[in-house]
Amino acid sequence: MPLHHILTLGLLFTVSGAAALIYQVLWVRELGLLFGSTAQAASLTIAIFFTGIALGGWFFGKRAEQIKQPLRAFGWVEIGVALTALGHFLVADIYFALYPTLYTAVGGQPLLETLLKAVVAGTILLPSAILMGGTLPLMGQHVIRARDDLGRLGSALYALNTAGGAAGALAAGFVLPIWLGFSGAYLLAVGMDLTVGLTAVFIARSGSSQAMHGAALSPPALRVNPALWFVAIASGFATLAVEIIWTRLFAQVLQNSVYTYALVLTVFLTALSAGAVLANRLNRLMLRPEIVLAGLLLTSCALVAGTPYLFHHLTDGLAYLGGQADFLEYVIEVARVAVLTMLIPGTLLGAVLPYLLRLMQTGAAPGAILGRLIAANTTGAIFGALAGGFVILPLFGAWKGLWLLAAIYALMVLVLMGTQAGWTIMGARTVALGAALLLLTQTPNLSMIRLHAGEHLLAMREGTTAHVAVVERGQARFIRVNNFYTLGGSGALIPERNQTMIPFLIHPDPREIFFLGMGTGISAGAGMFINPDRITVCELVPEVIDLARDYFRPYVNGLFDDPRVTIHAEDGRQCLARSRDTYDMIIADLFTPWRAGVGNVYTVEHYQLAARRLKPGGAYVQWVPLYQVSRTEFDILANTMAQVFAELTLWRGDLYPERSILALVGRMEPTPLDPAVLARQWQAMTDSTTDPEILTLQALKFYAGNAASGLFAQALINTDDYPLIEYLAPRTHRAVIAGQEQWLTGAERDTLYAELLDALHPEADPHLARLNGAERDMVRAGQVYTQWRGLRTRKERNARQAWDHFKTLSPTQAQAPDSPAGQVGSGGMAFGDDGK
Repeated sequence: MPLHHILTLGLLFTVSGAAALIYQVLWVRELGLLFGSTAQAASLTIAIFFTGIALGGWFFGKRAEQIKQPLRAFGWVEIGVALTALGHFLVADIYFALYPTLYTAVGGQPLLETLLKAVVAGTILLPSAILMGGTLPLMGQHVIRARDDLGRLGSALYALNTAGGAAGALAAGFVLPIWLGFSGAYLLAVGMDLTVGLTAVFIARSGSSQAMHGAALSPPALRVNPALWFVAIASGFATLAVEIIWTRLFAQVLQNSVYTYALVLTVFLTALSAGAVLANRLNRLMLRPEIVLAGLLLTSCALVAGTPYLFHHLTDGLAYLGGQADFLEYVIEVARVAVLTMLIPGTLLGAVLPYLLRLMQTGAAPGAILGRLIAANTTGAIFGALAGGFVILPLFGAWKGLWLLAAIYALMVLVLMGTQAGWTIMGARTVALGAALLLLTQTPNLSMIRLHAGEHLLAMREGTTAHVAVVERGQARFIRVNNFYTLGGSGALIPERNQTMIPFLIHPDPREIFFLGMGTGISAGAGMFINPDRITVCELVPEVIDLARDYFRPYVNGLFDDPRVTIHAEDGRQCLARSRDTYDMIIADLFTPWRAGVGNVYTVEHYQLAARRLKPGGAYVQWVPLYQVSRTEFDILANTMAQVFAELTLWRGDLYPERSILALVGRMEPTPLDPAVLARQWQAMTDSTTDPEILTLQALKFYAGNAASGLFAQALINTDDYPLIEYLAPRTHRAVIAGQEQWLTGAERDTLYAELLDALHPEADPHLARLNGAERDMVRAGQVYTQWRGLRTRKERNARQAWDHFKTLSPTQAQAPDSPAGQVGSGGMAFGDDGK
């Protein structure tokens, strides 16, 4: 075969692999929007995708030897992938429209819900995935013309396709969605497949194609040692389960953004491609192939067993990676650790499957062997992906789980060697048996959580979605997810309750409330202060619910025991999408903006969905941690909500000097603020005996402004298709750490508060139309008070001037910085400050 034809076919197969991984990454994200950003949804997507690959490998492999022009068939299959992939747009739109009706029909029956999701996912994924599974058998049938070339050329094709997949995963994770949007990235993958398919058909129709094809083989029946099929299935199982656990380990030390997940996946795929290259080289050895394969398996066993200690060492005991690095330096550091952790072990794992081709050089049609081998290995991978997340991690944990998977490689050697004789074989069997016994009976002596000085661990769960721990420091306990994300705790009782109680001040009678996110349950528990009719809570991580129920009951006002409360272990957006129930208020918790998947609850489409779930006069409350967003991201969030809600007001969650939270409150019907409601709701929640007029003035200090000023109108808009927050926030996070950017804290926050009121003065704010002069002054007083506290904390000289201004704007009896949560059972907080 001429060299330029070989290079052309290699390029086509590499591009095909890149397109396949772009599809897979985008499918996981798309079905995350449909089914929720949960481990179950991601696993369902991967399982169905692999099922399609297995079916396609088996189907096309079985028929490859009967196809006269396999290259032409390959081209038409690639065209078919592109055309069937386009169907996802139609299916997804139909499903979004029908989901509430379908859920009503099967709601409350988990098995039927899962079946429904599987049918939808299968409709989207299976046609394209089945065709993708046929590409390797067909290309192999065309390229491999001699029996002895199966191992060498088959592994080369596998290496190229997997290398293309690594490039596709990197592009889909880092650049394509932000450049082209998800739809544009998806259409690019479609275009790539169409180009590959049309080029292959053109080459097949040319005169040179006949020369390449040569005389057809007359293949015998496919007869392979059953032990090899066992190794193919077991290695697929172990490799995918190892990847699941490695990914979880990296979640303990990374920011867990779209970038870091893409980087870890890319390194893993690169390792598999390198493994195929290694298998290609091993094919040239003059050793018995069974001995070489046994060596691969034993080395894989040793390297997988060593990764717990290696990872623990490279991350300095699960320390957060990156230090003070900026974004580029951080990516390089993550890549370094990922390469050191995964590249060599992953290369050995990746060599097993392509090297099996060396032992299957039976003379049967190469397409048949490749197809059935891919089908067997991918079948194992399906179960490995499911077992890794849903069985091994919850039951055994990450460290022990890796040792159990390492033991599987040792057991493969025992099956492969069977009853064969010889000193080398006996030695391999002895080593494998000893390794298996050691790994199955012992556990690595390593910690799975990094505690700081003064902390001690109360409980930890290695769950299907994340590692979740309850940690105590002094008298405060808090929930920590994946080692570094704190979901709140008893030490922040007042501010967490304020996240519910401040929004309640502005609604005359919130009877039915939805909480998007739960954490400790303290915020949702504050909803019980108004004696509601119904509270619905959706928390993404099931283990968070379990640990909050076990360790935070004293702080949640009976949240876990009241029959009016329903708690779902599910994605909050999914909870709103699946049912047509409506609410007086939807309160979205504080979310870390740079975490992968969080951007889904900051998009126009999510806010449109939420708006449809509001009762007349209802409000959607989006809490924003100002200490985790820059002004750019905050303006995007505000302008995005303003595209949906006719009225968007902003309320402070605290009067702190620095790290603050701010609520964006959206309503479909503009509703002037009723000062009497402020006082009545405050009294209802706190049993306060304070003069209602004073309570009204105190409440107005938390009002920050109105987006009707147009202050955010020039900002970009965050959508499902262009997820700006998901891609900008991780970069900002690293830029702030490196000192190149600022969070909305300190002077930046004070500037935002001042600009809000300067852009639309309280006297001109339609939301404040029913307030009198003294009440409008208190709105400005709240802004000046927080400014004063910031100035004083930063020891700036004009702090005294701000304090004097605050005193002129507010009556003495209303100056205490009380919040409703601060008065529950305490009678208020002492002010005790002279402004110095």
